[in-house]
Amino acid sequence: MLQEPRFLSAEQFLLTTLIVKLAIMAVLATMLARYHRFRHILIFERRGWLDRLVFVLALGVPLTAGVTFRLLLNYNAADLTLEGAFLAGLIAGPYAGALVGGLVGLPPLLAGEFIALPFAIGCGFAGGGLREFCPKEAIWQFTPFVFIDLRRHIWRMVRKLETNWQLLLLLAPVALEVLRQALGIRFGASRLFYLGSTSHWMTALVVLATVLAVATPIKIWNSARIEHRLQEQEKLLLAAKIEALKSQINPHFLFNTLASISSLIRTEPDTARTVIIKLSGLLRRLLRSHQHFISLREELESIDEYLDIEVVRFGPKLTVVKEISPDTYDIVVPSMILQPLVENAIKHGLSRKVDAGSIVIRSRREHGRVVIEIEDDGMGFVLDRLEQPMSSGIGLANVRERLRVIYGATYQLTLTSEPGKGTIARIEVPELMAVAPVTA
Repeated sequence: MLQEPRFLSAEQFLLTTLIVKLAIMAVLATMLARYHRFRHILIFERRGWLDRLVFVLALGVPLTAGVTFRLLLNYNAADLTLEGAFLAGLIAGPYAGALVGGLVGLPPLLAGEFIALPFAIGCGFAGGGLREFCPKEAIWQFTPFVFIDLRRHIWRMVRKLETNWQLLLLLAPVALEVLRQALGIRFGASRLFYLGSTSHWMTALVVLATVLAVATPIKIWNSARIEHRLQEQEKLLLAAKIEALKSQINPHFLFNTLASISSLIRTEPDTARTVIIKLSGLLRRLLRSHQHFISLREELESIDEYLDIEVVRFGPKLTVVKEISPDTYDIVVPSMILQPLVENAIKHGLSRKVDAGSIVIRSRREHGRVVIEIEDDGMGFVLDRLEQPMSSGIGLANVRERLRVIYGATYQLTLTSEPGKGTIARIEVPELMAVAPVTA
């Protein structure tokens, strides 16, 4: 059985228009916040003319398209002239607001709505003027939920006899919407577009929708600003933690080397002097380097300087062999990540060995990951004591913590050992060919 088509009443149609209008503004604000350049403009209050121009075009062009759709297709919900111009002035200043107002007011001017252009530009200057006097953080605190705390804002203003910027930010779009309604009624919709109604309640909803259409983008953009700040804080925290761990390993290495020098001073003073000279050169290199990530090539050069000291101490008893795959030299690794492993191989593996010993340093790429191994033919560890070096002392524990902080769950640090035959320390991390320097 066919049913007769049902049409929306005038009030239902207006309510639907207001809801769609808010949805359009929210979608536009969300899309703009996803672009890096636009988000950069939101984050930093000091903006050059180029940044302001980008902001004007990014916001003004889609708003102008919406006004055009309203003129051509009679789609009233797409017209955000007042909200867009006022918002642009509030965020980027009076000139940016006026430019956006000029963009959105030009199509209706060409269509015969002669009041549209000066009204839109005026809205831009109104937002910009309010920005000049209002604290910037107060603007970003303006939310669509300001009505919930309206009584508290009024009471605070009356009790402390001070300016409540949230109330001013609320009253400004309300006043502009009331002015648009008055001008529209006085000169007609053919001279200035407005959403008219025959009910006071519906007029109040129109005013409310205008406020929400201004507050919603501010809320969305402020969330993007907060997210950016949290990301920056996480980066700084990570850099500080890496710096602390790196700073921890340097005194550890220095203490062990000085202990070795002290044992050589009386028996072999010339050897002790040579070790001190090489140690001073290595310390100069460490003091000059403030990078947390370096290429494997640079890390191996640092290891060579450390091994020079150890070769002087051990003499011909220590042999160092490198099996480095050529395609791994430019792989990025944390600085000073191999030195504790080499030191551990010498201290816990070879120093207890009577005969000559050797250390083999290997590297290779496997399925998008880089594998680095430090192998010694020292005394090794008993199986139930294998985890002891990983949990005690500074060296290996520091390496494991640094890898965990930097790579999360994507790293592997394992020790395999056989008593009397030696130990292999194996690092496996994601392959990175370049990285931006991180400083704490």
